[in-house]
Amino acid sequence: MLLASLCLAGCFSPSSDLPTGEDAYRIMPPAEAGAMQPSYRIGVLDVLSVRVFQEPELSFEQIAVDASGTINFPLVGEITAVGRTPIELSEEIERGLGTRFIRDPQVVVGVVSSALQRVVVEGSVSEPGVYEIAGTSSLLESIARAKGLTEVAVDDEVIVFREINGERQGAVFNVRHIREGRVPDPQILGGDRIVVGFSAVRGVYRDFLRAAPLFNVFTRF
Repeated sequence: MLLASLCLAGCFSPSSDLPTGEDAYRIMPPAEAGAMQPSYRIGVLDVLSVRVFQEPELSFEQIAVDASGTINFPLVGEITAVGRTPIELSEEIERGLGTRFIRDPQVVVGVVSSALQRVVVEGSVSEPGVYEIAGTSSLLESIARAKGLTEVAVDDEVIVFREINGERQGAVFNVRHIREGRVPDPQILGGDRIVVGFSAVRGVYRDFLRAAPLFNVFTRF
């Protein structure tokens, strides 16, 4: 009965139609060593910090970018934040303050939290959830944020979903080979979704082992 269950459990693979191997890396390549990461661009619902040198009343630990992509800054008014880098937004606030109010203002904008820089890790990991990343991450780093794979995880078929040019795409990676250094660790970007599959074969076997001591007790009577 156990053998039959194991055979039936291992017959279906939901990732069978997705690219693997070199095809997967063409869609979602690893980060190039020493490559400069693109500057972060502010997104809707990001939370920013703004500090104006020697102007505590104009310095804020948190300012949220609203749904329209703007912030409302004292003495300056409504400013478009979405699509700009923190440096570009700093310069825009400096221009607004320097026009009439402050001589040679110095402004520093930081990103406290980013709604776009989040990765979803789900499936057979210890702590599935949504995790923030700083700029970019890797597949192994993202799984580590979720406290690693469970004992029934399929480590040779981990799926990464990503929106590329408005189209949802997926690719399958072998985490076991990545850990062993046999293949590169793909780059993970904000907005990616990582799905670690459940091995029904391992699950059935695990449940069998857990039930075995109880089974032995009943067979004694």
